[in-house]
Amino acid sequence: MKFQQLVYVREVARSNLNVSKASKTLFTSQPGISKQIKLLEEELDVELFERSGKHLVAITPVGERILEQIEEILALVDGIKHAATEFSDEEYGTLSIATTHTQAKFTLPKVVDKFVKRYPNVHFQMHQCTPDESVEMAAKGEVDIALWTETTEKGENLVKMPCYKWSRSIIVPKGHPLASIPKIKLKDLSQYPIVTYVFGFTGSNDLDRAFFERGLKANVVFTATDADVIKTYVKMGTGVGIIASMAFNEEEDKDLISIPANHLFDSGTTYMGFRRGTYLRSHLFEFINMFAPHLTKKIVAKACATKSKKDLDKVFENIKLIRR
Repeated sequence: MKFQQLVYVREVARSNLNVSKASKTLFTSQPGISKQIKLLEEELDVELFERSGKHLVAITPVGERILEQIEEILALVDGIKHAATEFSDEEYGTLSIATTHTQAKFTLPKVVDKFVKRYPNVHFQMHQCTPDESVEMAAKGEVDIALWTETTEKGENLVKMPCYKWSRSIIVPKGHPLASIPKIKLKDLSQYPIVTYVFGFTGSNDLDRAFFERGLKANVVFTATDADVIKTYVKMGTGVGIIASMAFNEEEDKDLISIPANHLFDSGTTYMGFRRGTYLRSHLFEFINMFAPHLTKKIVAKACATKSKKDLDKVFENIKLIRR
């Protein structure tokens, strides 16, 4: 078994079984990858991939199990490389994160600015995507950190840490009837078309549940992944907006009114996660602490040492999160 064979198997899986695409990513030949995968299968006496002629069409059940172990092995190898790099110079390297537009625009700018000034030789990479995609990228080791605000069942192999609580606000154009109601009820809100986040972004399923529990139905007529897009459609009169409170800016959104909705919807939680076994370089620790000051090296180390979700939850059970 060769290290390169494991790299080939992982990349082919990541390339949706497209060997040609994997060969371009790895700067090697397609026949070379196919040959090495076949040699590995012969050595293990199992088939990692199902084939139709010369084409790979699926990963076999045993292939799925072995791929999980390959991911773990290569993550450990990356950790060794990072450890060696840090020993030589911890001021250099790369920090990559995956997150949503809301985080990228409204909570990260000041943190990123502070970080890049502190570590000018660390290349900062940001990938904007859905919460599930963020978690998946971190779980596969494609990014160092994922930031998300939607409950997800994925990412069992992540060290998941709560960062802060957040609230929702109702946004309407100036002069809208809802703006004159002292304390809006869900029944009031249900009378209007709603413009909000796509399912999977910023707790949109929690919003649906709040209406359902009161025997109401949210009349969602338009959804988007971007809070600025939602605000544009609210200004046009498409509907009443429901967004994360942090996404409203009084200076930028002068044509709109923001109405707190804490009494209508439960608070959400923003989480940060990284793959178990990840070697945490000093600048990665510092970024975590810059974003969530309660996540000290001691707390993060305790979280990394846990073996189950129950143990991980205990680490944070007495920590009071700030609200944004």
